[in-house]
Amino acid sequence: MTLLTTRYESPHAFDEMFDEAGKPRPSGSKFVERLQTLTPDELEERQRTVQLSLEQMGITFNVYGQDEGTERVWPFDLLPRIIDGNEWVSVDQGLRQRIHALNLFVDDVYNDGKILRDGIIPEELVRSSKTLRQQCTGFRPPNSVWCHITGVDLIRDRDGQLYVLEDNLRCPSGVSYVLENRELMKRTFAHVFEGSPVAPIEDYTEQLLKTLLDCAPPSAMNPTAVVLTPGIYNSAYFEHTFLAQQMGVELVQGTDLIVEDNYVHMKTTQGLQRVDVIYRRIDDDFLDPTCFRPDSTLGVEHLIEVYRAGNVTLANAPGTGIADDKAVYAYVPEIIKYYLGEEAILPNVPTYLCSDEKQRKYVLENLDKLVVKPTNESGGYGILMGPHATPDERTERAEQIRANPRNWIAQPMFTLSTVPTFIDGKIRPRHVDLRPFVLCGKDIYVMPGGLTRVALNEGSMMVNSSQGGGSKDTWILRQQNQSQSSRPTHGENVDA
Repeated sequence: MTLLTTRYESPHAFDEMFDEAGKPRPSGSKFVERLQTLTPDELEERQRTVQLSLEQMGITFNVYGQDEGTERVWPFDLLPRIIDGNEWVSVDQGLRQRIHALNLFVDDVYNDGKILRDGIIPEELVRSSKTLRQQCTGFRPPNSVWCHITGVDLIRDRDGQLYVLEDNLRCPSGVSYVLENRELMKRTFAHVFEGSPVAPIEDYTEQLLKTLLDCAPPSAMNPTAVVLTPGIYNSAYFEHTFLAQQMGVELVQGTDLIVEDNYVHMKTTQGLQRVDVIYRRIDDDFLDPTCFRPDSTLGVEHLIEVYRAGNVTLANAPGTGIADDKAVYAYVPEIIKYYLGEEAILPNVPTYLCSDEKQRKYVLENLDKLVVKPTNESGGYGILMGPHATPDERTERAEQIRANPRNWIAQPMFTLSTVPTFIDGKIRPRHVDLRPFVLCGKDIYVMPGGLTRVALNEGSMMVNSSQGGGSKDTWILRQQNQSQSSRPTHGENVDA
């Protein structure tokens, strides 16, 4: 018996592997052909091997507020998500365009404020954002790069079109799992992987280190970079250790760093060593108790003074959260048009701002049809799926919206695309999203693929690992003679 003996159907969503007639799409035909040579028992054995490898390698994530414990093995499904290389060219271009414009936007907000004076975005919307940091006003980081590492969440709706669901520009996580997923595929599913024209992703950490060092202070002749972690209890601690190890830099906590003579130094057994670039995985509020939260024990005293003096680079820069505020997200197409004079290549999901009286009225009248999100939460927390919510849950959310309209946005209920997933010995469709990672320094680098998150529960659209989701390897099929797209990098001058 082969794996696809039982009919595979995804009647209510766009399936990325099979068309409406149940035939493999061109991008997945070779993979399906090879998959047919396996029995369910053989695939089950490979899946068990993967899970054992994950346990032995300590590839975990933490979940807060769960009775069964905080640390869990990273859930991984062996069947890859496959995206055609021709489609990816457009995605690559759209991501470069988006990150370029958002960097210009953040720089403008904290300096000239032209986009606000010109009325492209309501000034009150920006000034009232919880992620705006007044401490960054009048400052420009090296190369004017604010968003060094970005994770952009993409979804595909029933029409097959890819949309940007949200931008993550503060401390985006997940890239370590992308790299580990690929290694697991190579070891466990080699006969399917070999011979497939899959774009490589192994150079990501090399590109990450280059991006960080490219943005070191000009005074640093031989710059030193570190990864700053809040510690072992952070949900992404595995990733912090992984990236530091792969880049060959030190993993430090706030207590390992000290400010002297207006420079940041790392404590070592040989004495103090100057640090020039800090890839920080700590939220803005905890970076410096003398500047942000005075009760923080995670950061470094007077770090922001050194930063504003231009003697250390923080990646991502404090204050970048203004560009992933979900209310500001609604204006990204206008931001791209304003700074670059171009239409957005990747469209947004239609978004209603509850801070706008007319849009708020529509949201309150249609809570049973919409997805309502807080503007500054992450990890899937605080989301109300209107069509699946109870009347009491919708009433409670309506009260919250009326009490603090600025804190909420709403979007139509998109049906995420599905991909084949191995569930209980059978191949079943499960909903997915995609988080590609983009690096911005002197140049822009887009990882070919990214973190495909999959909702493992039938019918669920919640792909976050904290909400019961898992992940897959993402294959971007390279095309012969495919050239690299040519887009302006953030370092180029753009006439706004």
